[in-house]
Amino acid sequence: MNDSTLPAAQAGTFTLAGRTVNRMGYGAMQLAGKGVFGPPRDMDVALAVLREALQLGVNHIDTSDYYGPHVTNQILKDALHPYPDDLLIVTKIGARRPADGSWVGAMSRQELIDGVHSNLKNLGLEALDVVNLRMMGGGEDHGPVEESVAEPLTVLAELQQQGLIRHLGLSNVTAAQLAEAQTIAPVVCVQNLYNVAHRDDDALIDDLARQGIAYVPFFPLGGFSPLQSGTLNAVAARLETSPNAVALAWLLQRSPNILLIPGTSSVVHLRENVAAASLTLSEKDLAELETISVQSN
Repeated sequence: MNDSTLPAAQAGTFTLAGRTVNRMGYGAMQLAGKGVFGPPRDMDVALAVLREALQLGVNHIDTSDYYGPHVTNQILKDALHPYPDDLLIVTKIGARRPADGSWVGAMSRQELIDGVHSNLKNLGLEALDVVNLRMMGGGEDHGPVEESVAEPLTVLAELQQQGLIRHLGLSNVTAAQLAEAQTIAPVVCVQNLYNVAHRDDDALIDDLARQGIAYVPFFPLGGFSPLQSGTLNAVAARLETSPNAVALAWLLQRSPNILLIPGTSSVVHLRENVAAASLTLSEKDLAELETISVQSN
């Protein structure tokens, strides 16, 4: 199978951090244990998922050293190191996972520095391709809160100047926080909550597209509470595919700067997700799916 026929490439490409990546990527969060804490139930399956992702054309993987903690990065290293030249690994810092498995902000200067070095060590890298500053806001599964990003981003910009980070991004932020960040350093991507039922970032996505900046929705399939919609089910039934595939296809058609990182710990589900890159929704399909956001408000 050559690159032109790899399923993940069927959704097209986008330039992120100076690299051409297929818009269908992979998020490694679910490789860790239950609650994104501890080791996976089956390490062999976790390794197989990552290797299969590359075989399917995925060349953009999202991770973090606070997944596990340390677990997903160590699995990535075990499965894929030395990494292919075309693989872009995006990580994030700004949180830590204490022994009780909770999500706690880690925004002090030393915590940010330690977070970068921890990612470097566990991924087996000398420099990180992209580091997203993850603002905790209202918590791991809640939206952003207006607060300054200047102090933590300045720390990351210093590490970038030292050569430990190549590019910077943001996660769980508002348009105002993005604007503030851009006065400190270039931002190559924004990673926020967004899917067919949760569309608060519509205007932000369009603004980023005009700037040539990638938008990477987390929880593209609903997150810890999967998307539930009769409309989504109806469109999927008509197209003889799964609701998840429709939800992912909708995102790919929403804007060319959207890059997807659906996560899974199953090779079967991975293949289903990547197959969504070849699904085209009609104007009728899109009009019906547009009503989901209205219904959810």
